[in-house]
Amino acid sequence: MHRSAPRLSRILACAAVPLMLVAVGCSSDSGSGSGAEGKKNAGSSSSGTGSTKPTKPAVEPAKFTDLPDACTSIAKKTIAELVPEAKKKGGTAGRSSDLSVRGSCSWNGLDDKGVKGSQYRWLDVAFTRFGSDQSLGSGAARATEDYTKQITKEKASEGAQKVAAVAAPGIGDEATAITYSLNKTDEDFENATIVARTGNVVVTLTYNGAGYAGAKTPSAADILKDAQKAAKEAVAAVGATAGSGSAEATPSAGGAKKTPSAGKTEDDGKKDDKKASSKATAKS
Repeated sequence: MHRSAPRLSRILACAAVPLMLVAVGCSSDSGSGSGAEGKKNAGSSSSGTGSTKPTKPAVEPAKFTDLPDACTSIAKKTIAELVPEAKKKGGTAGRSSDLSVRGSCSWNGLDDKGVKGSQYRWLDVAFTRFGSDQSLGSGAARATEDYTKQITKEKASEGAQKVAAVAAPGIGDEATAITYSLNKTDEDFENATIVARTGNVVVTLTYNGAGYAGAKTPSAADILKDAQKAAKEAVAAVGATAGSGSAEATPSAGGAKKTPSAGKTEDDGKKDDKKASSKATAKS
């Protein structure tokens, strides 16, 4: 009896060991599961935050959505003063695939004074409109870039002498006058080019003149003064006849949609399209 008591104690002690190990194992599994789940949740949260990209601010809508008719952008009275005896009073329009984006017109004439000689004058005006684009920038910014390029181009005109470029205040948002002398066809020409920007439109106006058959060459000051006068009218025509104040959704300068000209309604535009279509069919 005395020897069996210690043996029974050892058996009970050994039986208690697996129960303790089971308890420890359960406790360990619970803690490990919580840690793994926490890491997983933390990883997901971190990944979700890192994948979010900031949204780029929308570009400013272009101010003007159309262009005026280049051949009517300068008053007839002004044309008569600057280009006496113009061959075509209404001007000669330049070619354009989209007149809402790009347009131009020119006039030239020779005022023959007989034995006193003749005076030749040439006037040209060109418009370029830039639309706002999310990847390219706002119409105004793109126009500003082109404005700078046009000034550089005019200053580098072939054969130009005594080139000068000065600011021309009071014409659009910004304007520069480039003047120079040029000998062409054995005659001395005085040239003035006004490059102006109004909103998202660039206006380039060139005016030059020469005296033929012994007539005096016009003064550079007079040519510049007349060029500035015509440029002001051309810039004013942009605001007076071109669409403005509406959102510009054109992706590029070449994708603009032509809107009806001043004085015409949308129905009038549709009628004109029908007439043009009928004429094209008849001609075909």
